[in-house]
Amino acid sequence: MSQYPKAKFILSANDPKQFVGDLGAEVAFSGRSNSGKSSAINVIVNIRQFARTSKIPGRTQLINFFNLTEETRIVDLPGYGFARVNAATRDHWGRLLSHYCENRQSLRGIFMIVDIRRGLSEYDRNMLFFAKLQSTPIHILLTKADKVKRRIANETLKNIELELEKSVTAQLFSSLKRQGLDQARSVLEDFLNIKRPEDN
Repeated sequence: MSQYPKAKFILSANDPKQFVGDLGAEVAFSGRSNSGKSSAINVIVNIRQFARTSKIPGRTQLINFFNLTEETRIVDLPGYGFARVNAATRDHWGRLLSHYCENRQSLRGIFMIVDIRRGLSEYDRNMLFFAKLQSTPIHILLTKADKVKRRIANETLKNIELELEKSVTAQLFSSLKRQGLDQARSVLEDFLNIKRPEDN
């Protein structure tokens, strides 16, 4: 059973005019195509196929809004990097993402999904820089941590943390093994200011 019984899909947007009302609080999930973004969302929310998964990179081609609680949302951003689309579509996505990140007042943080086997890409670093300009906190999930040896996973995490700004946090994560799930949920709820039972 999901920890978020009110979680549900709201709508998909291809234009800023289609965004849901800029009220409450939301966390956006960004990441390179095929980094495990949809799988991470599904595991964190604990609802199968909450965010659709596909073996074809770049299937998330719209900005998808989901309720998490009555006043908080998750936003699934288009995957970047591998998607086989034409230049005009990529440019449109770029403008759409820029508009969202620059103007969204309810945005409280970004979860950046990074395949641990590939490390930070140019796209990821661009997002980190962009978020810094907007003073938006970022938490990095190094996904598919179960695909590499524990020593390599820990070394990769340490090396990435060394090059990050102090305001950016990172962790190991595996959707398959549910590794790092409690930590990821805790950060998400902190971003959204969701009170946990132990806080009462």
